[in-house]
Amino acid sequence: MNTVWNASTYDIERRRLIPCFDEFYGTVSELIVRSSPDSPRILDLGAGTGILSAAIIDRVPTARLHLLDASSDMLQQASKRLSGRQFQLTVQRLDSDLPAGPYEAIVSALAIHHLDNNAKRRLYVRIFTALTPGGLFINAEQILGGSSRLQTLFEAIHLDRARVLGSSEPEIAGAVHRMSYDQCSTADDQIRWLKEIGFEDVDCFYRSFRFAVFGGWRPKVPDSDLEMKDVRQ
Repeated sequence: MNTVWNASTYDIERRRLIPCFDEFYGTVSELIVRSSPDSPRILDLGAGTGILSAAIIDRVPTARLHLLDASSDMLQQASKRLSGRQFQLTVQRLDSDLPAGPYEAIVSALAIHHLDNNAKRRLYVRIFTALTPGGLFINAEQILGGSSRLQTLFEAIHLDRARVLGSSEPEIAGAVHRMSYDQCSTADDQIRWLKEIGFEDVDCFYRSFRFAVFGGWRPKVPDSDLEMKDVRQ
């Protein structure tokens, strides 16, 4: 079974496999609306077919989007979706240096969980550096349960709700196979890492079992006044 998403069917499956789809993506766009200046520069990490970018630009039509993804096929679909908008595309993995900013906001949806814990922390440091002072980072993510009981519960509720929304058993099996390669982390751990790096007002802004939206702001004070802790292991 293929572990890679099919770009041509990705959007339809995503709707069925994320039971909280509208609130999940909508929370990110709501935070952008309330936290960003006019015409914000926004970097979308692991942008895929542009679902999150589209949700943002529907609310902030003047946003200047930069979509990054390792799949050129996914970004080709994103280009079609965002036709007529201000955007640029970069084919690149998440474990590489980020495109030159700075950005008023950096966002991601269901992508960073492909990295292990150390790689996540290093990426969060690069994100912090790429933000403008006062810039916002928001991650809409699939998270790990804090115990085996919670993880089992999250998995069962997720798949049962996906079935109710019309996911077939082959589609469910494909999703389960892909998720077996994920390297999810708990929301608590990732929130702690962001605080250690120097983000402020870090919080979980939305949560529905294994789906969470969390993040924080880079402080507005000069870099020389920040005391970033060493997050390397």
